[in-house]
Amino acid sequence: MQDGTAPLYEASELAALDFDPFLREALGQAEPVIRVRLPHGAPGECWLATRHDAVRFVTSDPRFSRDIVGRPLPSMNRYLVPLDRAVSFVDPPDHTRVRSVVSSAFNRFAMAALRPRAQAVLDEHIDAMVAAGPPADLVRHVTSPFPLHVIGALLGVPEADRPRLRTWADAILTRAKDEAGVERARQAKEEVRASFLELARERRLRPQDDLISELGAAVESGRIEEEELLALATLMGINGWHAVRNHTSNMVYLLLTDDSLRSRLRSDPHAVPAAVEELLRWIPHKHGVGQARIATEDVEVGGVLIRRGEAVYVSYVAANWDERCYPAPHRIDIDRKGPPHLAFGYGPHHCVAPLLARVEAELLLTTLITRLPDLRLAIDPGNVAWQKDVLIRGPVALPVTW
Repeated sequence: MQDGTAPLYEASELAALDFDPFLREALGQAEPVIRVRLPHGAPGECWLATRHDAVRFVTSDPRFSRDIVGRPLPSMNRYLVPLDRAVSFVDPPDHTRVRSVVSSAFNRFAMAALRPRAQAVLDEHIDAMVAAGPPADLVRHVTSPFPLHVIGALLGVPEADRPRLRTWADAILTRAKDEAGVERARQAKEEVRASFLELARERRLRPQDDLISELGAAVESGRIEEEELLALATLMGINGWHAVRNHTSNMVYLLLTDDSLRSRLRSDPHAVPAAVEELLRWIPHKHGVGQARIATEDVEVGGVLIRRGEAVYVSYVAANWDERCYPAPHRIDIDRKGPPHLAFGYGPHHCVAPLLARVEAELLLTTLITRLPDLRLAIDPGNVAWQKDVLIRGPVALPVTW
């Protein structure tokens, strides 16, 4: 296909949790990857993988590199915040080396130990909301402060400083519309970097039972460099709030607007873990596509030849709605069979802490349906406001009553 003939993909703002019509059409194509044009960045076309099998292949094959720093690439964003040394842009073995420092903090044993502490925090937030009385904004009272406290405590961020993680995340993970937005994001990155640098150096003198202390010890032993510590701490801090805040808010919105889902979970709270998995699959959480990969040699993907040096993007959202794997993907079916969803990514660059996100979502839904069985929206669902230009979609607020 000649340059300029591929369809233009622009991530439009969609209503509520509507599925992207461009991705829906792409999934209907015969090819596992398609040529698209993105509105900004380097001129020309790139590849987009949408089918479940193609997305898994591209994200796990070492011939597709995430080391894209300094490369001119087609992009969905007109204004790009400068990249850093985050593990998102590093290939194995360095990527594996850096991630190994924190992997044990998010394994099943660690999450089992965390669960009662997280439950206690959640109960405190719900107690405060109930004491304030209805109507109340569930986002402000619960789905925002809950993950903020959890990730802050895990990292070792002092409680008084944790609201700054939210401020920094809002600046960094909102698509910049102008140079002023880029500058806000740049300043936020500098501030979060300086904050974690100060905290890490303090913990190296007086270690505590937290991740920053572990990362500091890894720097001392030579396992990672200080810049890698800062990039990893920043990634965990801002995503540990932003992603969970929006994922869980979306789940609660569906719980309060889908009668069959609400009825099922009220009658069978033990089905909550299965519901969380299905909602992670169903919710079209991201606007557009994420970070590119570069083919380091000619590679065939499902019979389609991708040339060395060409950029490939993947859509986990589209892969999760691939009807080849998930019949009637538009239906929420918590008894659904099929391959695991890709909401947390796939391959070496999958999410650092998927088990943590699952624990927080399971605790939240279970607690709401058992403690507040009459919880409902205080406004018409059509009047719920949604965030614009954010990395992960989610409601601005969820006014509720009970």
